[in-house]
Amino acid sequence: MIKTHQVKIEPNAHMTRVIEDLFNYRRYCWNQALAIWNNMYDESCILDDKTLKPNERKVRNELVANKQDWQYSRSARVLQQTSSSLEKAWKSFWNPSMPNHGKPRFKSKKNYKPTFSTDRARLASGKLVLDKPQGISKSVWYGIRLRETPRFEGKLKSCTITKKSDGYYASLVFNTTHNEIVPKTSEIVGIDVNVKHFNYNEGQQIDIYPKKLEQYYQRITHYQRMLARKRLENPRNFKTKRYTKVKTKLRRDYQKVTNLQKDILNQFTCYIISTYSEIHIEDLNVHGMMMSKKMGKNLHRSLFGKLRDTFTYKCKWNNRKLVLVDRLYPSTQICSVCGYRKTKEGYGGKQTLSGDSIHHNHQKYYCYSCGAILDRDENAVENIKNYVA
Repeated sequence: MIKTHQVKIEPNAHMTRVIEDLFNYRRYCWNQALAIWNNMYDESCILDDKTLKPNERKVRNELVANKQDWQYSRSARVLQQTSSSLEKAWKSFWNPSMPNHGKPRFKSKKNYKPTFSTDRARLASGKLVLDKPQGISKSVWYGIRLRETPRFEGKLKSCTITKKSDGYYASLVFNTTHNEIVPKTSEIVGIDVNVKHFNYNEGQQIDIYPKKLEQYYQRITHYQRMLARKRLENPRNFKTKRYTKVKTKLRRDYQKVTNLQKDILNQFTCYIISTYSEIHIEDLNVHGMMMSKKMGKNLHRSLFGKLRDTFTYKCKWNNRKLVLVDRLYPSTQICSVCGYRKTKEGYGGKQTLSGDSIHHNHQKYYCYSCGAILDRDENAVENIKNYVA
């Protein structure tokens, strides 16, 4: 089983310069590979010859054949992994099931996520050792200290180094047989996702939008306005020290938001995985819902899609059953007591965000068949829990 652990790393001054050079080298290889790919594709279209269409092997061979002298002092695996990533990007672009992936573009130095990958890194004496290019002495190549011990054991397949606002991180990909030990249970849980909170069994609720998060977003808005004013005054202001300082603060707060929400989501999913054997969640069209101008930002911050992705891989790890409830299933319209379903033509109309046409109460569900008065979210949770795929 393939598992990934992201660890913060602390390279010394020499390895920091090496990593920064590899960031720039990866961007250079990407731009060169993309230019070659576009030329090959245009040539195949003009000559109407499918055999001339580009692929990873052709582009990689062209890059290797036209290597400059200075490139031999850089890792060859970075070049190969870059051409492989480019092919994956093009496949995602042409895949209709992945509509959110855009066309690969050239990467600019002023707006580029510093990253590179290698499949020749190794762990030695608790340190990360990158692959050393030929012609470099061993005495000037150092291991990189890890902030924590990798939680998985097995063969290290690849390593991706990324620079964030607070330092460098390494994503270590292991081929491991490590399995999580979770207690056996036969209980079923239904999860109803709402803006800023999730509801599950017996009226329980978790808040994924704490007050601290709102403070971070207020600071983010402030920094974004500062940057916008600086660009308005001078379009070339991104080169100044003041602009760079504000941009660094903005990235720092964005990372704090990401870390806080990731921590809340991981704690919640770990609790659900360890407590219940079967998990029911809604298969929502998150991208379509975010098209709303009023609700788009709140839906993005509520992590609907991230919740599903997290449950997908954690259920595979822990041998749990994940049931995706049909997105057209009317969980808010059905009475969980008697099964009565509200319709547009029926008495009282459908249950909307402002209640039905008789009781204008958002939080209450009034059943006109058995007379039950239920909490809207608890009723939806019970219907999701009782859903049969």
